Amino acid sequence: MSDTDHKIIIAVDGFSSCGKSTFAKAIAARLGYIFIDTGAMYRAVTLFALENGAIVSGIVDEEAVERLLDRIAITFRFNPARGASDIYVNGDLVEGKIRTIEVSNCVSQVSAIPAVRKKLVAMQQEMGGRRGVVMDGRDIGTVVFPDAELKLFMTADPKVRAQRRYDELTAKGQHVTLEEIERNVRERDAADMSRAISPLRQAADAVVLDNSHMTVDEQMEWFMKLFAERTKK
Repeated sequence: MSDTDHKIIIAVDGFSSCGKSTFAKAIAARLGYIFIDTGAMYRAVTLFALENGAIVSGIVDEEAVERLLDRIAITFRFNPARGASDIYVNGDLVEGKIRTIEVSNCVSQVSAIPAVRKKLVAMQQEMGGRRGVVMDGRDIGTVVFPDAELKLFMTADPKVRAQRRYDELTAKGQHVTLEEIERNVRERDAADMSRAISPLRQAADAVVLDNSHMTVDEQMEWFMKLFAERTKK
């Protein structure tokens, strides 16, 4: 039996700005698994739509976005300097560009377009086909990998999430207000939970992690105990 046979798929879903990607990356590094940032994939499509005129003044032209899909190729490349994978669109590095507030304000609308979700879910399923994968997003445990052996659902107080996001953006030199960020967080929550296609919801067999008042180390300690229980032979 190969090592792959012993590896599982770990789905990490939850609200925006809960630290899902950071936590999922840490889990992958700890276990020697592959990390796939699905949120970055939706942000990449949103960025491409912004740069190609399919989003103007915050208004998303769904048909225009759909027409762009065949022109978008998304890949991940490991960056030794960061110890993580960077995302590329058509060979161009967009890791920094996809994290702006302009992209954040439009990504929920783009994510709700059925054709976008269909394309990216197919890509995600192909990426995770070999197992030994940690994948984070909004619908990993419910749509992309409903049979994942371990599902986490992350949540935190909206004010805590807004402060984290504010600290992240201002550290990068972006000029935003905490009020703007909290409004964006709450609007994204509402949009993610109410969209018709693959709404954000907790899978019935997911384990909830409220990390409002937990350090990164405390979260990892919690996870490793859970992982040991789930993979015990």
